[in-house]
Amino acid sequence: MASPAVIVLHPDDEVAVAARHLPAGELLTHAGASATSLRAVEPIPAGHKVARRRIADGERVRKYGSVIGRATYVIEPGAHVHSHNLVNEDLPQEPPSETSPPSLPDLTAWLPPQRTFDGYVRGSGRIGTRNYIAVVSTVNCSASVSHLIARQFNAEALAEFGHVDGVIALTHEGGCGMAYGGGRHRMLARVLAGMLRHPNIAACVLIGLGCEQATADFLVENYGVVPLHGPDGRPLSRGGQAVPIMTMQAEGGTRRAVQRGCELVRELLPEVDRCRREPVGLEHLMLGLECGGSDGYSGITANPAIGIVADLCTAVGGTSILSETPELVGAEHTLAHRARTPAVAKRLYDRINWWRWYTSIFGEHVDHNPSVGNKAGGLTTIAEKSLGAAAKGGATALEEVYEYAEPVKTRGLVIMDTPGFDPASVTGMVAGGANVVLFSTGRGSCFGCKPTPSIKVTTTTDLYERMDEDMDFDAGQVLAGRSLLEVGSDLFRFTIDVASGKKTKSELQGIGDYEFVPWTVGAML
Repeated sequence: MASPAVIVLHPDDEVAVAARHLPAGELLTHAGASATSLRAVEPIPAGHKVARRRIADGERVRKYGSVIGRATYVIEPGAHVHSHNLVNEDLPQEPPSETSPPSLPDLTAWLPPQRTFDGYVRGSGRIGTRNYIAVVSTVNCSASVSHLIARQFNAEALAEFGHVDGVIALTHEGGCGMAYGGGRHRMLARVLAGMLRHPNIAACVLIGLGCEQATADFLVENYGVVPLHGPDGRPLSRGGQAVPIMTMQAEGGTRRAVQRGCELVRELLPEVDRCRREPVGLEHLMLGLECGGSDGYSGITANPAIGIVADLCTAVGGTSILSETPELVGAEHTLAHRARTPAVAKRLYDRINWWRWYTSIFGEHVDHNPSVGNKAGGLTTIAEKSLGAAAKGGATALEEVYEYAEPVKTRGLVIMDTPGFDPASVTGMVAGGANVVLFSTGRGSCFGCKPTPSIKVTTTTDLYERMDEDMDFDAGQVLAGRSLLEVGSDLFRFTIDVASGKKTKSELQGIGDYEFVPWTVGAML
C-alpha cells in the first residue's frame, strides 16, 4: 500500500502536513482515511501545509488543534498554505484562574531496567556528566588571555590526564559598559556563577582585566563564589569549589597572565584527573530542551520524541528545562493550563507579555522569530513554530518558571526564560544546571556546548543520513511508522548513555568552544 501523502495532526485542523514532496494532482491520502477526491492543486514541498477544505478570507487556521494564523485571502482545498496566504494573529490572553496539572500515565514499561547512569559526584552533591576545567573571563578584555591559556592544553598536553575531558575558555562580549549591580551586570553574574559551580566543571580559573565593572569580587560577595587565595595571597581551604582568581593588570600584562594561568591549570589537572564516574540515580539528570533549525516536521517527530524523554525523566524524578520564551508565544495556553498552580501559569504569561513589550520597543514583533530556514522548511508563523516547540515539554505538569540562568532547583518540567537564539538559550539552561542538552533540528543545526554534551535529534531520516557526522539520533523513524513512545524511549536510553560518557557527534568533532553566549538586557554604557 502506498504511504500516506499527508499527515493530519488533529481532526479539527484546516491544514495537513505533506509527508513528502507532493506534485500537483496527487491524491491527499492520510493514515486512517477513506477514499477521498481531495488532490493537491499545486506542488506542495515536503513538510509544508496543504488546505484540507476551503478557507475563507480572514478565517482562522488551525494546526495541532490550535490557531496558527488567519488566511489573507480565500484558500481552495488542496492549495499550498504558507507565508503568501497566512499571517500570524497574536492575541494576548489572560492567564487561567484555575489550572489542571495532569498526572503522567504509567510509563514503567518504557523505562530502562537499570535506573542509574555513571556520573561525577561533586562536593556540592550535584552530579556531572563531564569532567572539564574552565578558564572563565569576567570581562571581554580578558577573553584572549583565557583562550590562549586553554589552547595550551590540547590533546597532546592532556595525554597523561585521561580522565579530564578538556580545558575550555568561557568568554563573552560583556563585563563592562554597564551599571555596577544593574540588570545587565546581575544577568551576566548569574551566568558566570552558574558556570563556576556547574557539576560538569570540576575546577575553574577566573580571569579579569582588573578595572572592569564585572569584578570577581562581585561574584564572591553576591553569588557564593569562593576564592582559592585570600587577600594576603595565602591559600584558603579547598572546601567546596574554591576558584583561583587573577587579573591581567595585577600579573603584569598579557604574557605573564597567560603564564600564570597555565601554572594554575597545571596545578588543577592532577586533582581533576582523580575524579571517577560512579553509578548515580536517574533523578540527577537535568535536561536542557532546545530546538534549532526547525522545520515542518519538528512538531511531529523530534520535538514530541524529546517530550517523551521529558516525561520519562519526570517519571524517574529528574528535571527537564523548556526554554526559548519567544518560541512559546501562541502555545502558552497549552502549557499554562498544565501548570502546578495558577501562580506558575501567571509567571509564564508575565514572561510572554514581557517579550511582546521588549520586541515592540525596537519596532519588532515576536512573529519575526521564524527564520528564513524555518520558513523554507514549512513553518509560517510564530504560533505554528511555538506549538511544535512546546511539544518538547511532553505531557507532564509545569512545575515552575525561572529567570534566565537562575539555578534550577525544582524537579519535573520547568520553563526558563531565554531568547530563541540557540547559543544564548542553551547558555542560560546550562548555567542553570543542565547536565545534558537534547537539541532537535529539521534543517541541520551543528551545535555543541562545552561543558555539556548536546544530543542532536533529527526530524527526518534523510537529514540524519545526509549529516551523519553531526547528527546523533533519528526521530524520523516516526514518519516510517514507529510510535513516539518507542522512539522516545530509545532516545531516553541514548541520553543515559551520553550522560554516562558516550561522546556526542559534536564532542567527537570538537564543537562547543565558541557557543557560550550569555544573554543580558539593558543599556550598553
